[in-house]
Amino acid sequence: MTATAQNTISAAPFSNVQLEILKTFSFQLEDEQLLRLRKMLATFFAQIAIEEANKTWDKKGWTDETAAKMMETKMRKRRTQKI
Repeated sequence: MTATAQNTISAAPFSNVQLEILKTFSFQLEDEQLLRLRKMLATFFAQIAIEEANKTWDKKGWTDETAAKMMETKMRKRRTQKI
């Protein structure tokens, strides 16, 4: 890692999750273990997203029919300004 990259990383504060992970995993994992950990984290965050989507579904009173209509509706808006 270059000195510039190290300065950039150290200048940014860690989140509470990052700090907890650093403390918990202050040792090397084998590649297979690291892969399993990544899958577990992906599953964890996917479950959170599903729970939030279900809350929105229930709050808005959506049905399977609503979902079918959404699938056939163009819902994205065009950008009016170039970035």
